[in-house]
Amino acid sequence: MTTPGPASVPRIGRGFRLQWEEAQGCHVLLYPEGMVRLNQSAGEILRRCDGARDVEAIVADLEAAFAARGLERDVLGFLEIADRQRWVEWA
Repeated sequence: MTTPGPASVPRIGRGFRLQWEEAQGCHVLLYPEGMVRLNQSAGEILRRCDGARDVEAIVADLEAAFAARGLERDVLGFLEIADRQRWVEWA
């Protein structure tokens, strides 16, 4: 497990595919054994985990997109959970 920080660069973990599922009305993570249905916040964070942007850039993009401030702690907290679930890897 990695402890992410502002300079960490996440990407979707091997074996998972993030996609919008119209029938579910949300983003889902698909993997060989099944599917994880994501809430809106998780979907918004994970769709920005492209292996090119660091956490700081992801937070800035989310804060701009949702006219919010102070999201870094929540994003890092979610990414710690996503790391434990192997939903993300670190570039």
